Amino acid sequence: MEKLDHTQSNWVEHHVPCPECGSQDNVSINKDGSWKCFGGDCQAHGQHYGDGNYELSNKTESKETKLTATGILGALTDRKISSETAKKYGVTITRNKDGSIKEHLYPYYSDGKKIAQKIRSVKTKDFRIEGSVRDADLFGTQSTQSKGKFITIVEGECDAMAAYELMGSKWGVVSVINGASSAARDIKRNLEFFNDFESVVVCFDSDKAGKKAARQVAELFPPSKAKIMTLPSEYKDANEMLKDNKRQAFMEYWWAAKLFAPDGIIRGDNMWGIVTEEIDQSFVEYPWAGMNELTYGIRTHELITIAAGSGMGKSQFLRELIYYLINTEDSGNIGLLMMEESTRRTGLSLMSMSANRPLHLPDTYIDSEELREHYDVTLGTGKVFLYDSFGSNTIDNIISKVRYMAKGLDCKYVFLDHISILVSDQQSGDERKALDEIATKLRTLIQETGIALFMVSHLKRPGGTAHEEGGITSLSQLRGSAGIGQLSDMVIGLERDGQHDDPQIRNTTTIRVLKNRFSGLTGPACYLYYDKDTGRMLETDKPSENNEPEDEF
Repeated sequence: MEKLDHTQSNWVEHHVPCPECGSQDNVSINKDGSWKCFGGDCQAHGQHYGDGNYELSNKTESKETKLTATGILGALTDRKISSETAKKYGVTITRNKDGSIKEHLYPYYSDGKKIAQKIRSVKTKDFRIEGSVRDADLFGTQSTQSKGKFITIVEGECDAMAAYELMGSKWGVVSVINGASSAARDIKRNLEFFNDFESVVVCFDSDKAGKKAARQVAELFPPSKAKIMTLPSEYKDANEMLKDNKRQAFMEYWWAAKLFAPDGIIRGDNMWGIVTEEIDQSFVEYPWAGMNELTYGIRTHELITIAAGSGMGKSQFLRELIYYLINTEDSGNIGLLMMEESTRRTGLSLMSMSANRPLHLPDTYIDSEELREHYDVTLGTGKVFLYDSFGSNTIDNIISKVRYMAKGLDCKYVFLDHISILVSDQQSGDERKALDEIATKLRTLIQETGIALFMVSHLKRPGGTAHEEGGITSLSQLRGSAGIGQLSDMVIGLERDGQHDDPQIRNTTTIRVLKNRFSGLTGPACYLYYDKDTGRMLETDKPSENNEPEDEF
């Protein structure tokens, strides 16, 4: 066998199979994608486009190669293949002087005429080719019926004969010509051969290349025709199973071959394991009963958008959630990106939840010892990580911070208050476009990391009653286009008439579920009354006119 010429510095890939002569390692590929075969008299050349896709340039036809090598019929004892099977496939052998098998001769046909043969050395496993397999039929087609219930495709000649024997010589088996690298191309040229078979079983090697080629070949056939067979993990190919006499095991795996569906498409009759999985349960619930009735709690892998007008208590709503998560066992770590306030204000606000006093106000007194107690049960738990928003607030920077919180700090829950503030740092001057871009990137990040992300979004001014005067929230009022609403799993609206004469109504926020992808339940969920003395939001009944706050508030 002629060795490759490595003197040209532009060759970047070597020992590649040749689509013309069928050699396994005589092609080199150039930087510019051109290729050439250096095997014997072949010298084929052309352009390579990746994934075994070769374009063959016109070349001067050489004289027809005569098939001079001859062998005798006999069992391929080195492969445990019987003489009856070898005879059916037209495979012959040559012997050494001591009687051991020297070579296998695999015939290749085109339109019933033998045009080439591969000659493989048993000792070195190298092979040479007489003739050209460029226009050859698949190996074994000359000895296989042109129609039937089943036809199996394998990667190599010995695997074809081995699979035929493993199946009790009942159904036809053919092999691609040049292995996994050009399997799809070989099948494309021979598609008509498979027309009158009911099922095509693809049984390629269990390595990475074989699995990839099996999918590429299966995609060439109509739906419900191709099946991909997965071999037992301890065997690479059919011939290895024959050598171990695993006939029953092979047939079990052959019958279990699953109908192929393209990536992203799942067959309904393959979904039993999926539909019998335990229904998603929330890791933690909301701190308010009314919210849990509609939402079934907080789940990871979800985007929860909090929407409200200006001054409606969105940040306080988030603080209640954060404090509740801090004190929920096994809730996981929490990441905070509070874009409109300092980390000191955020920290004091969380400690205020524990103290039941607004510690950030100047007229609130607390001694350092008690302050430390509230620090220890909030910020001091080691569960809370805050982003200091002083600096770059570009979306890519925020995405990297959220990813780090999720993957580097094991945060299960991340809070972003608020998305609209990021728009000013985007290069695009189109607010709608920028908000959609941000929401899309965050949604993708949630799928990547599995976190639950609580995101605050401002609302557009309504046409009627203002949000600050108790106007009802709706999905259509989300800033930007419909992207935020479409990408969110849950949208929660906050409503409060902050100008009402009745202090009970003025300080009570309606929590409305605007979108609920999990259960579909929407509408008013609960009512939270803000007690200015404690700085807390507590669940209460729906307020009515002329009600005075109860003593407990």
